[in-house]
Amino acid sequence: MEHHLGYCASKAALDATTRVLCLELGPHGIRVNSVNPTVTLTPMAERAWSDPAKRDPMLAAIPLGRFAAPDEVALPVAFLLSAAAAMISGACLPIDGGYTAH
Repeated sequence: MEHHLGYCASKAALDATTRVLCLELGPHGIRVNSVNPTVTLTPMAERAWSDPAKRDPMLAAIPLGRFAAPDEVALPVAFLLSAAAAMISGACLPIDGGYTAH
């Protein structure tokens, strides 16, 4: 990823923070998880990714071949907040159509 040092470093820092806070806050009954979505098609992202020269190479790198809809990020977040995820802590959940599987 050319010209993405700051972006990549901050994402790695948030993943590490998720794991550390899981260890530090778990004994207090607090779960800590994070989600790592791909491009999510908000109105701003739709404009930012409308240029085929920018959009098409990114889409080609996503095995599912598309960007995420906002509800495809919101629903996993709702799951992580629910009682169904009561034993999930320290997870960094990619919501990226398989992008990080490379």
